[in-house]
Amino acid sequence: MLSVAIQTLGVTAPVFVMLFIGVALKRLAWIDASFIHTASSLVFKATMPTLLFLSILRADLDAALQPALLSYYVVATVTTFFLAWAWALWRCPRADRGVYVQGAFRGNNGIVGLALATSLYGDYGLSLGGVLAGLVILVYNSLSALILAIYNPEGRASAAAILLSIMRNPLIIGVTAAVPFAYWQVPLPDWLLTSGQYFAQMTLPLALICIGGTLSLSVLRESSRIALSSSLMKLVWLPALATIGAWLFGFRGAELGILFLYFACPTASASFVMARATNANHQLAATIIVLTTLMAVISINFGLFVLGWLGWI
Repeated sequence: MLSVAIQTLGVTAPVFVMLFIGVALKRLAWIDASFIHTASSLVFKATMPTLLFLSILRADLDAALQPALLSYYVVATVTTFFLAWAWALWRCPRADRGVYVQGAFRGNNGIVGLALATSLYGDYGLSLGGVLAGLVILVYNSLSALILAIYNPEGRASAAAILLSIMRNPLIIGVTAAVPFAYWQVPLPDWLLTSGQYFAQMTLPLALICIGGTLSLSVLRESSRIALSSSLMKLVWLPALATIGAWLFGFRGAELGILFLYFACPTASASFVMARATNANHQLAATIIVLTTLMAVISINFGLFVLGWLGWI
């Protein structure tokens, strides 16, 4: 298990380094609120949609197309979304419910989940993990746009306005635009793919620097209770329920292990970008990302240990 812990730390440590760089740059006054606002907007509207487009385009659909597993993952994701929402109705102030729910169900599968699946299960983990990540991107962004629109701080949105916000979401547009290219294997010029990759590579550093620049001790204190509750939902309660459900449905070995890794991922940095774009409590979103990324080093390794001890993986 020590090697797995080192692998997990190796994946999450660079995330923390970029967060601390954001904190340091803000303290040094090299970046300010105006930069954070502009950079977050650039990530949301351009670099992240490009990244999602390329990730769908490169997914190996033939190698990992398992309808039963993919269907279970989608159903489990939607179920955890509604469970988190139901809990938020009881435990969370209305103004923060959208950010709370998004933080509790939306995992960093494209970075942490895929890296761990590849480390533990090799090419199979890369293929299956890539398809899972590509599939759930559309689900994540649709549900996140829905919950953030419902709890928009600027007032209640109508059903038509919510549907329009989902359809206009740049992340969803990036994914849906990539599907026909990936399905029919439409070739794109190498120069265009390379340029797109250069542009997309800005996504994670910029997003994490913005998150770090948003953090402060006062924000951490004010958001600690709600952020901790959302973090425990993301890393403990919902992954436990979803993984037990997968076992009951007959998944074992590498399939169950990869499902667990994806359910147990820390909250995605995209949750901050979307919260900022919709004028929600982006400081709470940043706090949840930091807490889950820190706690995931322990929770993921403990979960893998328990699953191995039970003989499920």
